[in-house]
Amino acid sequence: MRSDRGNSTVDSRPTSIMTANQSRILTTFLVAVSYILTFITDARGNTHFSVLQIGLGVLFGVFYLILSMFDAEILRPFPANTRLAFYFSILIALVFGIGWMLGPGGTWLIGIPLAVPAVERLSPRWRWPVYAGVLAAIVLPILRYSNLETALMDATVFSVGILFVVATSQVRLSEQRAREKAEQLSKQLETANRRLVEYAAQVEELAAAQERNRLAREIHDSLGHYLTIVNVQIEAARTTLAADPQRALEALGKAQELAKKGLSSVRASVAALRVSPVENRPLEAAIAGLVEETKATGLDTQMEVLGQPRLVDEKVALALYRAAQEGLTNVRKHARAAQVKVELDFSQVGRIRLAVCDDGVGAASTGGGFGLVGMRERILLLGGDLRIETQPGQGFRLEALLPDMEDGKL
Repeated sequence: MRSDRGNSTVDSRPTSIMTANQSRILTTFLVAVSYILTFITDARGNTHFSVLQIGLGVLFGVFYLILSMFDAEILRPFPANTRLAFYFSILIALVFGIGWMLGPGGTWLIGIPLAVPAVERLSPRWRWPVYAGVLAAIVLPILRYSNLETALMDATVFSVGILFVVATSQVRLSEQRAREKAEQLSKQLETANRRLVEYAAQVEELAAAQERNRLAREIHDSLGHYLTIVNVQIEAARTTLAADPQRALEALGKAQELAKKGLSSVRASVAALRVSPVENRPLEAAIAGLVEETKATGLDTQMEVLGQPRLVDEKVALALYRAAQEGLTNVRKHARAAQVKVELDFSQVGRIRLAVCDDGVGAASTGGGFGLVGMRERILLLGGDLRIETQPGQGFRLEALLPDMEDGKL
């Protein structure tokens, strides 16, 4: 005889609909009212009881109270699989004994409520024997004090009462279990949200570390490149200083110029470490600043924004900004273009597209450029795509497409 939660013990049953104190108070009240109704009913019918009947009837009621209120303590010594059987069998027998000794006037008040712990503690399979036992314990004493017709009529009424108590208890128990499940799910959701926040912080730290490492590599490679050439020029100057002073001066001048470029590159990298160029301003405004810088060099540079601009995740915005920066830098250095156009497209749902196009000399190959390689790595890390279209004499087109993480698409 197991509960529907796989628990067959009385002292470790599921959480009760009422607290233990409330249940004990209600049980005492029902037993008291039951005896009052029983004696009132018997007095009206001019029923006389012997001292033995009254004594046994009251004693059964006392046992009923003690067992119903302290069942966990009393039945603990018994084997776990038999505790529920003892509990319901003894209480049903006591209900029958009270009704048989004192009459059935009020025994239904202490019999029908037994359906409540049956709903709480037993599986549906084992509840029906308890319902039938309770009904029999209430109705059979009626045959001693009345006739069969009255017993059948009362059996119908009490059956409805038992079913009503069962239905009410089941609804309340279902509500309680649903509430407990909702609270458990709420705690699980809170834990999951906390972990997500922690994971997001870890991802942000990892992204920052990756960016620092990338900039460190750029500083190392760029500075190493410049210092290597400076060293070569100085060595050349030392070699030719006595024989050809003019040539030595030219070598030193080149070394100085390269040293300035190296210093400028280091400063740019350090500035990139300190402040994000897209921090606290819209993406379109940041890229417009790059366009204006290029336009100031005398190159005809135009910018077009498609769709409705919106807030963009900072990592996505920075990747698109760097792509525009690298694209415009390459145009100034290599394209020999007369015109360049920058497109920033917000028209696609969940996607942002950036394109830099020029009418310059183009290229037969796009390999070997460290800037393009770094740009591709940055965009791929964010789940985006980088496309390059170029042919000799047909210009150069760079297009970056990134998911809009601000809209939850990544």
